Amino acid sequence: MAENKKTKKKFKKKLLHKYRLVILNEDTFEERLSFKLTRLNVFVLMSLTSILLIFGTTMLIAFTSLREYIPGYSSTALKKQAVELTYKTDSLQQLIAVNERYFTSIKKVLQGEISSVDFNRDSIIEDAKQFASQIDLRPSKEDSLLREKIAKEDKYNLFETATSKINFVLFPPVTGTISETYNFEEKHYGVDIVVESNTPVKATADGTIIFAEWTVETGNVIIIEHSNGLISVYKHNASLTKSQGELVKSGEVIATSGNTGELSSGPHLHFELWKDGYPINPTNFIDFN
Repeated sequence: MAENKKTKKKFKKKLLHKYRLVILNEDTFEERLSFKLTRLNVFVLMSLTSILLIFGTTMLIAFTSLREYIPGYSSTALKKQAVELTYKTDSLQQLIAVNERYFTSIKKVLQGEISSVDFNRDSIIEDAKQFASQIDLRPSKEDSLLREKIAKEDKYNLFETATSKINFVLFPPVTGTISETYNFEEKHYGVDIVVESNTPVKATADGTIIFAEWTVETGNVIIIEHSNGLISVYKHNASLTKSQGELVKSGEVIATSGNTGELSSGPHLHFELWKDGYPINPTNFIDFN
């Protein structure tokens, strides 16, 4: 026991024994600095310095771009680009899927590769009304101010008209005698209307022209996409007055009738209506007489 106490006292004495650290000028041996130190002070100082150095290095690497040089870490910009590319890829995949369905529908219209599906007049009209009801027609502040200004300007306009009803009406592209009616069994998906050559052919409803080209079998063909998945087709035209991508209004002239294409046997317009990629009988919606 006595030896242990002596050993502890010696160890404590060594830790607390004071030393003097002197810094001298080598040439003149002039004392510049001096420090009174103990072994305990040196140990504590070195420990604190090591801890601070380790902590500072860790923080520097963790919160700066230096961590990108450590194997296993990736760049923040690279991660951001990867996330953006993931979102873009997902959006592109959805867009491709939509375009594929759209092109499949157009392919059916051009090639007639379809199966029988029944559409009635009331369901299509109801679909159009529901589509119109989903549109937010509430005027904005700027729109209200513009309306008020126009109302003041046209206060005494005798020809002013206003309507709040939205109707689903298809305009007859031409008027004439139907020489061949719609016949699904014989793959005649439209009606043939006999008209004189160069008769103006008009758009049956508002829409966008998605096809306006020459084909060997049906001559000059123009296809218009309308709302609610409705597509109208005009074949055997002598000439086209509109091109792909143009917006047209109901009753606007889009072509002139003719006798073009291998399947044409005289001046007439072959007119088709398609709903969601399936043909429907145009005479259920349009009076051609």
